[in-house]
Amino acid sequence: MTATTADAPPPALRVPKRRGVELSLLVGAVLISVMGYANVGLARNDAVPPDALRYGAGLGALALLAHLAVRFRAPYADPLLLPIGVLLNGLGLVLIYRLDLETPKDQAAFTQLVWSALGVALFAAVVVLLRDHRVLQRYAYLSMASALVLMLVPILFPAVNGAKIWIRIGGLSFQPGEFAKILLAVFFAAYLAANRNALAYTGRRIWRLQLPTGRVLGPIVAIWVLSVGVLVLERDLGTSLLFFGLFVIMLYVATGRTGWIAVGLLLAGVGAFAVGSLEPHVHSRVEDWLNPYASIEAGDGPSQLAQSLFSFAAGGMLGTGLGLGHSILIGFAAKSDFILATAGEELGLAGLTALFLLYALLVARGFRAGLALRDPFGRLLAIGLASIVALQVFVIAGGVMGLIPLTGMAMPFLAQGGSSVVTNWIIVALLIRLSDSARAPLPDTVEPGVVAPAVEDAR
Repeated sequence: MTATTADAPPPALRVPKRRGVELSLLVGAVLISVMGYANVGLARNDAVPPDALRYGAGLGALALLAHLAVRFRAPYADPLLLPIGVLLNGLGLVLIYRLDLETPKDQAAFTQLVWSALGVALFAAVVVLLRDHRVLQRYAYLSMASALVLMLVPILFPAVNGAKIWIRIGGLSFQPGEFAKILLAVFFAAYLAANRNALAYTGRRIWRLQLPTGRVLGPIVAIWVLSVGVLVLERDLGTSLLFFGLFVIMLYVATGRTGWIAVGLLLAGVGAFAVGSLEPHVHSRVEDWLNPYASIEAGDGPSQLAQSLFSFAAGGMLGTGLGLGHSILIGFAAKSDFILATAGEELGLAGLTALFLLYALLVARGFRAGLALRDPFGRLLAIGLASIVALQVFVIAGGVMGLIPLTGMAMPFLAQGGSSVVTNWIIVALLIRLSDSARAPLPDTVEPGVVAPAVEDAR
């Protein structure tokens, strides 16, 4: 007789880490940025800038630091997220340096590089110290309280360009609302994850919309209304629109009810009409949007929006070339709100499309990480963070292209603004941590005291 033996279990699938792919893409991102920097010098002065190698070494060192943090602490993370962030940040530094050549008394590129270094340092700290994204769920209400405080503090400081969104202490200024959006995303994700079934299946049905009970929906609506109300008082309508869109998107993802999108669009339209009609600062922007050439017809010269549209038109399909445009005529916001006009004029429609594709790829990889995650909180947080980037790009690009009224926000990674670039690096770090959790293989054994992630069906 021959003894029968049990079949050996199939070998576990090996998930590729792809850190080598990430490193190769980082090298390409740094080289593209350095070539753009050199191209500006050749176009303006017929010579490569003397500090081109130093710029490349600095950007390369930051990219290497971030890569090492990911390689050793998030080995299964998406290999595209970090290179996209480095490339967008590098191109932003190139565009700001190019505009600095037109404003000798206002040099912003070096300051932006310092803020970028701080952003990468915080990126590395988040990746190294945050071992499990589910820890953030414990601090949902602390995140909410901190976000409200950050939004309230600027009311005590003078308005800048019509909006009370800045804190200025000596020569240092920053925008606390940039950090508040991450904290509110954490709160929304934690609250909706804990109450998603009650939000989706309880309450009263009106037409095609299932309205949850006030006890469940009331707290999160109250926080959202308070947040948007504070921002309206500060005249920061761009961030108000972003928070509103974030709230509606995450509510839809948590419940799966398409009716929330219709309700959100209706409320957004009513709110925009009311604020645009009653608030003078916003009303002037609406008037400028409706007729961007009114100042020209009145003999006062082109407005910022009109000059931005002229820049896009001058760029054509392939652009005038880096350093050869005239977008500095836009004025004081050329390096911040309207920096996309410089990209459109000097890189053309082709370059602008490439930039938008980079943003779209960043958002898509964030959504992909969210869909692959096994816990509701992580799923909602990943989609919320990716939606923040998507909404910012839409609001800013729509404003400078005349699709919607101007909002005064900063283009992620590209525009001058320390608070913005630091916040966006933290968003990328959180997406890195979430994608690592999504792609990492499930452990065979669970250590005592550690809760294993529950595998759930994606609703």
